[in-house]
Amino acid sequence: MPNSNDFSKATMVEMDDAALERIAGYFRALSEPMRLKILNALRTGECNVTELTQRLGTAQANTSKHLSTLLALGVVARTSRGTSAYYRIADPSIYGLCDLVCGQIGRQISAQELVHRTFLGQIPAPAARTTRAGRSAPRRR
Repeated sequence: MPNSNDFSKATMVEMDDAALERIAGYFRALSEPMRLKILNALRTGECNVTELTQRLGTAQANTSKHLSTLLALGVVARTSRGTSAYYRIADPSIYGLCDLVCGQIGRQISAQELVHRTFLGQIPAPAARTTRAGRSAPRRR
């Protein structure tokens, strides 16, 4: 790494076991669907727990538990106003990561759907080549 104090450009190849464990914890936190729903709800701006609970249709204790995990990892930030705590995305680049993964999953689903539709005969298989004599020609490899 260029500077021992600058980790912003670090790549996974340069990480030691402790850093990789921290990264794995970050991904584990994002593997919970409710936390992803919270991130989506915060795309439009900050919310308090009551607002998030109403948007997500979940219990306040459940929302608070997931917010606590996201807060501990630095994914969200909290600001207190009076008796309410408002949450916002701490680093908007999290959406780039989520969108990258969603795009990859979308491509995999599209490819699987194409195979499925082809298997069911909904998409015609490529036409067989024939020789001048009208017989099927062997496929090229």
